[in-house]
Amino acid sequence: MYLLTVVLYPIALALLCTGAGLLLDRASGSILPAALIPLVGMAALIGITQLSTWIAWLAPASPGIVAVVAVAGFVAGRIRAARLLAALRTGGSAAIQVSIVVLAYLIAIAPVLAGGRPSFSSYMILTDSSIHMVGADYLITHGFSFAHLDLSNSYGQLVNSYFPTGYPTGADTLFGASAFLLGLPMIWAFQPFNAFVLAMAVGPAWLLVRRVGLNGFWAALAALTVTVPALVYAYELIASVKEIVALAMLLGLGALIAADTRWLARGARGAIPFALLCAAGISALGLGFGAWAAMALLVLALAHRAAIRDLARTSRQVVAPLAAMAFTLVLFALPTWAQASKAFKVTQTIASTSDPGNLQQPLRPVQMVGTWLSGNYLIPPHGLAATVTYVLVVVTLLAGVIGVAHLVYRKQIPLVGWLTGSLVVWLALTAYGTTWVDAKALVLTAPVLILAAWAGVFAVRGAGTRIGMRMLAPALAATIAGGVLLSDAIQYHDMPLAPTARYDEMAFLNTRFAGRGPTLFTDFDEYSLYEMRSMDIGGPDFLNMPPALLQTSKGHGHTVDLELARPAALARYPLVVTRVSPMAFRPPAAYRLLWQGTYYEVWGRIHGAQPSIVALGLHGSQTVGCRLIGHLAGIARAHHAQLVTDSHPQVIQLNLRRLHHSAGWYFHKVEFSMDGEGRLWSSFSVPRAGVYQLWLQGEAMPTMRVKIDDRQVASVGGQISGNGDSPDPLTPIRVRLGAGRHTLSIVRSGFSLAPGAGSEAYLQAIYFTPAGFGGQQHLQTVSPAHWRSLCGAHLDWIEVVPSSSGSRHPLRRQRA
Repeated sequence: MYLLTVVLYPIALALLCTGAGLLLDRASGSILPAALIPLVGMAALIGITQLSTWIAWLAPASPGIVAVVAVAGFVAGRIRAARLLAALRTGGSAAIQVSIVVLAYLIAIAPVLAGGRPSFSSYMILTDSSIHMVGADYLITHGFSFAHLDLSNSYGQLVNSYFPTGYPTGADTLFGASAFLLGLPMIWAFQPFNAFVLAMAVGPAWLLVRRVGLNGFWAALAALTVTVPALVYAYELIASVKEIVALAMLLGLGALIAADTRWLARGARGAIPFALLCAAGISALGLGFGAWAAMALLVLALAHRAAIRDLARTSRQVVAPLAAMAFTLVLFALPTWAQASKAFKVTQTIASTSDPGNLQQPLRPVQMVGTWLSGNYLIPPHGLAATVTYVLVVVTLLAGVIGVAHLVYRKQIPLVGWLTGSLVVWLALTAYGTTWVDAKALVLTAPVLILAAWAGVFAVRGAGTRIGMRMLAPALAATIAGGVLLSDAIQYHDMPLAPTARYDEMAFLNTRFAGRGPTLFTDFDEYSLYEMRSMDIGGPDFLNMPPALLQTSKGHGHTVDLELARPAALARYPLVVTRVSPMAFRPPAAYRLLWQGTYYEVWGRIHGAQPSIVALGLHGSQTVGCRLIGHLAGIARAHHAQLVTDSHPQVIQLNLRRLHHSAGWYFHKVEFSMDGEGRLWSSFSVPRAGVYQLWLQGEAMPTMRVKIDDRQVASVGGQISGNGDSPDPLTPIRVRLGAGRHTLSIVRSGFSLAPGAGSEAYLQAIYFTPAGFGGQQHLQTVSPAHWRSLCGAHLDWIEVVPSSSGSRHPLRRQRA
């Protein structure tokens, strides 16, 4: 799966987009620059998949449709394809372009590539990617048809909250069609898709830097850094696919504006690529992209007004190109226009909402200058890194001012118009938008500033030769490129990767228990909405809460306590999926354990089992008093019921506040932070010899060594929960211990080039249990008459169960 997603999938995408681009090039009169053919092809495929999914019955055919379009393009454009291949074989400019595209892709996919496993980066920094995974799968499977959704559960509510409401889906439909074509899971194909889209921006970036005047190595370095400035790279790492697609389309519009006017002279045919880029941007980002599209059209009209006047005198009209643009724009963004009122409302909501989402504070305008020496785009650099950042920013801005002045001097009016028009759009959106809109505008403007700075390098390069300062331009180029690439490297080092094994286990459950839902999911992980989609999952801790379980919820992202659920509400769930954890409540006695894996347990409701009258989770933290047991026994007698209990051996838990630790590590509120190299250690005792399981509850992206009595027992890393506020235990570590006192130590090593090695690790709990804990059931049925036998017992769970079903709970466990 790893090679299929990170290597073969982008190759397949490149073939699909190139084939579609060749078809559009042929349709538009073979006037597209070679560097724009894949990008225009991608825009066309976005439009085609928007159409095919809008017609619901045609949606499942979308993968085949994009393949047919690509093949048709290679057939219709075989002459141009042969010329492009010949140019590539001879080296030169074509080979440089392809090399930079590949390099940009490798930079974008670097965390996953270096991780050596299917994954995606910036895990849990922004979980919107889960929405796109669900949407891509749903739209290709069902199209824009939502009548059959189960709105009583989280999955159905999520789909219904976004995709029938005018939410932009252009990126999702192309992603879904291409991933389905190769049979890839969306969760592992999503990061390569984002990396590929960003790499497609190299084509127009190359044309723009060539227009600036650079060539050869200078142009290659400039095109690369225009594509991956720090903020853009950050948004690619968090898989913010809407902005990444829009960025590529915006650069494509700039390249068409700055290019010669051959395509304008082609009339209606020549206008198609320009309109396709606009349509793809609107489909992917929403009507908000119209601000950049309108700016591009205005700059085009003003900058090439002489050519347009000539065209009008020759043909007596310019109606045909405008009509072609309008028709293409409407047709290839049809779902957006068909839901125009809803799409406008979505855009208006984003532009006016006070909810900053994961942006606890607005992004800084300085972040669009390309350099940001921080591992997280949400956190400003500190100390020396801050000083270096601002020095590099000032140098880049000065180069940009010089560059724009030089372009004006050289009368590169179309390019200057597009550069300044982009800045005007940014200023306008910043003045009237909110935190979210400002962030999007910063991302889309960042390449513009880097391009202007490279124009400054070209100006200094020529001036430096005349005044004897030959090293000035290389030094300026090194400053701009070094700031961008160093910023990207720091982000690569600090961004965590999603766990692979846990999501593979979810996918297995989705296959094994498909169609047996609805399923109550007690773990908080928004990616489960995609991975377990066939089980119709619902969770009271999700943003989309099942109405029947509202009283169970402690809020978005909090833990789920099953004893808070009304028995009648719980009864509608044939399946309950819980996390393997010593601290998790088991479902009521009406459920038996069907399956247990490394991370999850699946419980099935016993046919005919009656709901509990009362259920209490106790966690076994203290002995149960007779007063409580007597009260429950009274309820049981009144309802002719029985008492059913569940118990586990007592947990041996370490006190985090008393841990010995290295300087720089510390306990804060509820968790112990292990930031950077260091060690913590503590002594503990076990009452008897035997095999135990060590549970570390927290987040551990960087690799850490676990030792007991100076003997290494495990190396943990790459394990992150779906909820950073309430993390789950890591995979338990099996150890054999003698009775008595022992020493536990956890060591985090120094610098590593591994992705996410610079990120923080922390613990919220450390505890031992006898081996085999998790999944074991110790149900005991007690008559109300013998309730005193439970006084003083360590119980995790106790409930009052109707007698008619109290004995119908076979204890059975299956292990994966």
